Amino acid sequence: MKKRIVDLVVLSDVHLGTYGCHAKELYNYLQSIKPKTLVLNGDIIDIWQFRKSYFPKSHLKVVKKLLDFASKGTKVYYITGNHDEMLRKFSDTTMGNFSIVDKVVLELDGKKAWFFHGDIFDNSVHHAKWIAKLGGIGYDYLILLNRFINYLLMRMGKEPYSLSKKIKSGVKKAVKFISDFESTAADLAIENNYDFVVCGHIHEPKMTKMENKKGSVMYLNSGDWIENLTALEYNKKRWKMYRHENTVKVEQEDDYFDISPSLTGQQLVASLIFSAK
Repeated sequence: MKKRIVDLVVLSDVHLGTYGCHAKELYNYLQSIKPKTLVLNGDIIDIWQFRKSYFPKSHLKVVKKLLDFASKGTKVYYITGNHDEMLRKFSDTTMGNFSIVDKVVLELDGKKAWFFHGDIFDNSVHHAKWIAKLGGIGYDYLILLNRFINYLLMRMGKEPYSLSKKIKSGVKKAVKFISDFESTAADLAIENNYDFVVCGHIHEPKMTKMENKKGSVMYLNSGDWIENLTALEYNKKRWKMYRHENTVKVEQEDDYFDISPSLTGQQLVASLIFSAK
């Protein structure tokens, strides 16, 4: 298969190691591209919800593919998020083409792009982490339930339905949080004279120009690989939102990756990362 050469690809909120992750679809996308630079903008491996009994081969294949990019010349920036915050112990570590950072600024055709996950704006992550973790577990099971419901809907010839999107759009606090998140990111980027600000965290793919009294900035969010199956691509001086066609399936994951009972989430991630050396 001929691969598309792309100047820059941004992925976030993959949540490898959870039931909701669409690892197979992501792997197929990664197989179709050849990025010069790859930004992994947080929550790639979900260490919060790491289960010793659940890490399918399809998830491991994604990790190996990401490391394979680095070994073949792609510059890979792994930006830490809240679900993989354990990796912040390794921040500013570089091994060949693979770097672990908390944020990064890149120059794109003479313009400055600021990349960070965005959990810094989420008070629940910092002041009530147990609530945030509980919410993450609940979200994972909600997605699993949603897939089963969509399987039944498709069997009846009806359109799939997103429970989480319906909940988000129907709860005023959730709508306000997303709006405040985007405005805060844009205001900070304008204050620091960035041309682009690129986030993840809220699972809401978007490309939009935002303005305030001091100027304007292009706000971008790469979405997620739980529901939206999206990625940002920058090529030939233009941004594009890639959307993977999500065919709803209910599959039995029978290809588990055997993990030693004594291996912790941190050790698993560290062993995979340092295998890139």
